[in-house]
Amino acid sequence: MVRPVRPEDLSGLLALLRWMDADPARRVLAPEARSEDELWWAADEGWVLELGERLAGYAALYPFRQGGALEGPLVQDADPAPLLERADREATARGWHTLYAFPHEANQSLRAALQTWGYAPVHTSYFFTTPPRDLAYPPPAGVRIARVESLDPEVYCELYRRSEDAWSLRLGWSALELIEHFQRPDVHLWYAFEGDRPVGLVELETTPDAAEIAYLGVVPEARGRGVGRALLAAAADRAFDGGARELKVRAHDHEKAAIALYERLGFRLADAVVTYAKELG
Repeated sequence: MVRPVRPEDLSGLLALLRWMDADPARRVLAPEARSEDELWWAADEGWVLELGERLAGYAALYPFRQGGALEGPLVQDADPAPLLERADREATARGWHTLYAFPHEANQSLRAALQTWGYAPVHTSYFFTTPPRDLAYPPPAGVRIARVESLDPEVYCELYRRSEDAWSLRLGWSALELIEHFQRPDVHLWYAFEGDRPVGLVELETTPDAAEIAYLGVVPEARGRGVGRALLAAAADRAFDGGARELKVRAHDHEKAAIALYERLGFRLADAVVTYAKELG
């Protein structure tokens, strides 16, 4: 039986999440909370799969892009189909036309279930990490790296569009949303300029003890010259000077040059997530 999460489910849901944590082959997008108080706020709108007296699964939905994202389904020794069917019905009732799911690359059983249920793989995202170290690298001749203090949304969107060939999420943001995002104290942005023309960008998001490069891109005509490497160096310098004990980066499977760069620089592969999408009609 699939039903809404209740307060009395929290201990069982925590056990399910900890079971997932133990093996990459079980992992999928799921609540990050690992205490009952925090979990109630994170999962109170989700559903559980109840088999007899056993809590065997969990799923939830939240808005994402022009549709929705599926949290889970996380199941232990159970068929995820009832949770997938509930997600389809709820997403359709909300007027969503597309649903996304995010299993770990190693979660072959769930990936097979998603494809049987009509989901198709879009891309794989690889997440790399490194502890603090010197990643300094000078920009190539004729190129300078500068921190962006006041965002011009039109300039940003044009640079993003020219440097990104697969992931267009930011292009759906309004000018006000972009300005407000880059005004946040934990978000930092640099451009690479060739003369007065921006040819690359890097975005860094920071917490008190970690940092993540949210996006790194270079326009096609400026690639292969070390511009991306210099942008990465600027972001890493800010992250480690700010006290980050770890720098995270990501690359999609089509970004072969970025993956090769991170591997060459000694970043460790920490995670791999496959994005799936389903059109609901």
